[in-house]
Amino acid sequence: MADKFCVSLTTAKDNPDKSTVAFVVANAAVASDKNTLVFLSTEAVRLSQKGYAEDIAEDGFAPLAELMTNFAKAGGQIYVCAPCFKKRGLDESQLIDGAVVVGGAKLVEFMSGGVSSVSY
Repeated sequence: MADKFCVSLTTAKDNPDKSTVAFVVANAAVASDKNTLVFLSTEAVRLSQKGYAEDIAEDGFAPLAELMTNFAKAGGQIYVCAPCFKKRGLDESQLIDGAVVVGGAKLVEFMSGGVSSVSY
C-alpha cells in the first residue's frame, strides 16, 4: 500500500464545497499516517494567502481555514502551482503555514513511484 497521498484542488471561493471536501479528505489521509500533499492549482492557489479562506464555511463541515490549519499542523504539505500563483499576482510573503510555491517538477517528484490521489 502506498504511503503517500495527493489531493489536487482547482477551486477556492468559486466552489467552496469542493474546496472544503478536499481538505476534509486531506486531513483524513494525514491522520492515517500518509505522507499527504495538497496541490493547489488554477483558482485554488488563492487559498494559499493568509486570511483568504476565513469566510469559507460549508454546512456540516468545519470552516475551511480550520481544516487547512489542522492539516498543516498534522504535517501535511501544501504545494502551490508557481505559474498559477504568478498569473494571479499573489504575494509569497502572505503564504499560509505549510504552503510552498513550486513548479510542476516538484509535484512529479512527489507523485513518482506510485501515489494514490484524488482531484477536486
